[in-house]
Amino acid sequence: MIVSLKFFVYAFVAWCMSSRDMEDGDDPRHVNRRQWLSALGLAGAVTLAGCSGNGGGGGGGDGNDTDDGSDGGDATTQQDVYATASAASFTTLNPIYNTENGAGNAIARTLDQGYTFDENNEYVPLLYDMSTEDGEVWTFEVREGLEFSDPYGEVTASDFVYLIQEVHQSSWANSAATTSWQGVTVEETGEYEFEATLESPSLLWPESYDPLLYPIPQELLEPYVEEEDTEGLQEDEELLELQFAGNLGPYVLDEWQRDAGTRYSRNDDYYLQDVDELPDVFNDAPYFEEAEIRVIEEEASRLGALETGEVDSAAIPPEQVESYQNSEEIYVNRIPQPYNEKISVNMRDNGWNTGPGNMFRHTPFRQAMAAAIDKEGLIQGVFRDFAETHFTWQPRFSEFYPPEEEIPQFGVGENYGSEVARGLAEEAFAESEYDYGFDGDAMVNPDGDQIQLDIYHSAGQDTEQLMADFIAQELGENLGIDVTVEAIDGTRFNNEYWTTSDFPTPETNDEGEVTEVPDELVDTVNGEEVEWTAPTSTNPGPRNVTTSQDWDMSVVFGLNTYPRNPITNNAFFDGPTAFYNPVGYYPGFDAESLFEQAQAATSQEELADALVELFANLAEEQPYIMLAFPDSTVGYREGLEGPIENFSNGWNLPAWRYE
Repeated sequence: MIVSLKFFVYAFVAWCMSSRDMEDGDDPRHVNRRQWLSALGLAGAVTLAGCSGNGGGGGGGDGNDTDDGSDGGDATTQQDVYATASAASFTTLNPIYNTENGAGNAIARTLDQGYTFDENNEYVPLLYDMSTEDGEVWTFEVREGLEFSDPYGEVTASDFVYLIQEVHQSSWANSAATTSWQGVTVEETGEYEFEATLESPSLLWPESYDPLLYPIPQELLEPYVEEEDTEGLQEDEELLELQFAGNLGPYVLDEWQRDAGTRYSRNDDYYLQDVDELPDVFNDAPYFEEAEIRVIEEEASRLGALETGEVDSAAIPPEQVESYQNSEEIYVNRIPQPYNEKISVNMRDNGWNTGPGNMFRHTPFRQAMAAAIDKEGLIQGVFRDFAETHFTWQPRFSEFYPPEEEIPQFGVGENYGSEVARGLAEEAFAESEYDYGFDGDAMVNPDGDQIQLDIYHSAGQDTEQLMADFIAQELGENLGIDVTVEAIDGTRFNNEYWTTSDFPTPETNDEGEVTEVPDELVDTVNGEEVEWTAPTSTNPGPRNVTTSQDWDMSVVFGLNTYPRNPITNNAFFDGPTAFYNPVGYYPGFDAESLFEQAQAATSQEELADALVELFANLAEEQPYIMLAFPDSTVGYREGLEGPIENFSNGWNLPAWRYE
């Protein structure tokens, strides 16, 4: 389930990769990088819609017709058609405005973006290469031989520069990439070269995916730019139907049926066939004569199509993986990913609705909660062992993951159980001005009443409900907290509990400069006065500024940890005024300085030093109670070559084939 909002960190479940990298599925909780700009991924089980589909064989008539209108004597076979399934139809295929993963996959069949990352996490230039000496000035070298469809001719640097300057950086177009190019100075320096100068150095700029561009013909854009015609640009037929794509993608879009999906034919002129630096397998790519993306809303229907051989791939829910593991026709890949499962604890004034003060604000109390929950038991019981333990704000495959000995591992081994959890809770009670404590097995408030908290999960999400039930049981047994599990519609939780549009704002002058900050937007943090000069719906001010509904804990939203470009996490943790801070977390360490050090780093060593220290501190403070990183489990038809059990799965999609 996805709710469209209007700025990038509403999601932060965004997958920092090109749409090609998402080939194995569309998780209804998680959205792609462009949805940083416009959406919030609502929670649910990690149940990807999956690449599933095959247009031929066993599936009826569509895959048995030839493209040339003949009588079927040369009908396509199962291995001539590659198709995937989408859980939902596409809002738009306009690459300038799309913000949806499913539509991004549909666009990627026909139109490549600038670059990707391979199975070794190495930058792979597609349409252009990027280089820098200092992280501040980046040179883009556009590949020669790229062609738009007639009448637009060759792709050159001017096409990209015009797109950036006149659309993405304009005040009228409101494109999906608008915020990616704010503050960037772009200059054409040659027919196939342009430079981008950042406001401050960023060695990980490509990993942020901010410089990731689609190629759009300048001539196509010019009429809309001259008239500042936003609606016309959004609804342009050539953009919606990808009619300009030339040799820029593996397939040609033949048909987009708005409620049924898309159909494609092989692009015989695909430019990657002639690229020397890629593996030889790309020389004959793509390997299918046709491709499809079918809209199949029901998970059971997608799995049924996989089982009958109608489709090539489908996401497998963790609880069903075992039933496929001995299949001779299907193999299951376990793919690590960066989305976490965690408990959000409300440190604002409308949280901790069980007594005076707010114990969530005390680091030892959050540590106590983390120590009270058996992470390995959660992974075994809820995720059927298809997940990794989550101790800090990075998965283990990140090159910035701290050394294990430098971070506390709450919830496993000697750091799990009633004794350690209650000891940490006692430390928190000592910090509080209120008389909390234990009465036998029960944690009690100053009135002697047992602590009673609620935890919300998304209605209809079975895995999420199991997780909430497990958390409630563990907090009850190990901390004596009575937890009530509540199901709620994800949209309602977002609008009434998680975000708010009703918050105070500073006064500004005609130039937009802040002239006065109201008292409601000022708080003392770590002994210093802090002003919220730019409150947002996801951080509307200090802890006294709240949403309309009270709540204690939630597992509704899963978040991205950005292992390729961890500096992106500054929107979560860059001090109490960070853009995305619904829970009202105030770091107890100088997070802002560490992000500044990382941003200013001029070497990988400097970068790693700052980020490792950052993640060690976050592991200690548990701003969210970190639990697990679930894997994607995806089933493929036996014989399909190309998928990998790797974070970059799908980078080589044009070379997938049957052997």
